[in-house]
Amino acid sequence: MDRVIKKKKWTTKKILTIAGIAGIIALLAASYYFTSGGAKLNVDTERITISEVTKGPFQVTIPVNGVVMPISTIYLDAMEGGRVEEKYVEDGAIMKKGDPIMRLSNTDLELSLVNQETSVYNLLTQMQIARNNAVQNTTTKLNQMTDVENDLKEAERVYNLDKRLYEQKVIGSQEFQQAKNKYNYYLEKKKLTEQLLEQDSISTKQQLAQAGQSYQGSQNALAVMRQKVGDLIVRAPVDGQLTSLDAEIGQNKNKGERLGQIDVLSGFKVRVDIDEHYISQVYNGLEGKFTFANKDYKLIIKKVYTQVTNGRFQVDMAFEGDVPQGIRRGQTLQILLALSDETQAVLVPKGGFYQQTGGNWIFLVSPDGKMATRKDIQLGRQNTDYYEVLGGLKPGDKVVTSSYDNYTNMQELVLEKK
Repeated sequence: MDRVIKKKKWTTKKILTIAGIAGIIALLAASYYFTSGGAKLNVDTERITISEVTKGPFQVTIPVNGVVMPISTIYLDAMEGGRVEEKYVEDGAIMKKGDPIMRLSNTDLELSLVNQETSVYNLLTQMQIARNNAVQNTTTKLNQMTDVENDLKEAERVYNLDKRLYEQKVIGSQEFQQAKNKYNYYLEKKKLTEQLLEQDSISTKQQLAQAGQSYQGSQNALAVMRQKVGDLIVRAPVDGQLTSLDAEIGQNKNKGERLGQIDVLSGFKVRVDIDEHYISQVYNGLEGKFTFANKDYKLIIKKVYTQVTNGRFQVDMAFEGDVPQGIRRGQTLQILLALSDETQAVLVPKGGFYQQTGGNWIFLVSPDGKMATRKDIQLGRQNTDYYEVLGGLKPGDKVVTSSYDNYTNMQELVLEKK
């Protein structure tokens, strides 16, 4: 007799099929949960940094390095080329204006000086001879003038006498006419002699003036030549410290070659290197500050060098107020340079979160401190300590400012203290 076999409702195949479908549904749900913005992550509060948003004074600043330099530097260049014969001081010596530093020798220059001196002496001798000749010539003409005047007086006397005798019919017209002609002759001769004497005086003055000018020019040339020879002794142009001396005995130096420098010790300035990114924001009058021996000091930009080299440009800063005691040339200072005026702003402390978010969002901690939710924000300027908050946060809010390396896909952080 046949027996009815009951059909099983839950076969192995059916169970496996249902389990597979349920797994797929769970996977899809989990995927939707994590990609739809609802992802959560438990985080130990000891491994993150929570900071408070505040409102206070804000100023755009950048850290820069500066090197202490003398207030001014005078470079020593060889005025004339020559061989180093003597060194009177060594590098680092404190100098007074006019103190000798080294002596050079230049045979050609010294020979030119001797030739110039000889030329001046010869010219002086020639000028003295010319002056003597002019005096003798003038004396001769004065003697001639005296003779002419004497002859004129005698001719005038005879003429006046013969004139009276002629009027009295004592002498004839022939004798009177001879006396008259002789008188007129000496009268004209006197005028001519006076003209010659005047022309000779003018000519003598011109010759002496030209000789004097020539002699003065030679004297000036001699003075210049002596100055050139004198420049072979290199002297300190100002009071200061001799540095970067580059000369050894026996070494040849060309004209214009750098020999060293004198650092004026009356004060210091700071030469600062700045990234070219800030060149449009840097100008004279900007202030900076630094700490030296646990005390704060101020600097102010006095000169901007706009030439960019290797992506950087330089500025000179002067001390504003007190100068640190014990500061030395070549010392490096870490300066905080202000690029803006101080204003009131909402501030969030700087942290590693910015590298992952670009300042577009941040984890905002709930008032009870148990959760941190992703929050869109807007940041503006920054300095070494803070970002300026333009929107999304208010003073008193607490945010996670540490790195978000493992949280970029999270929507919420569950804060736990383990």
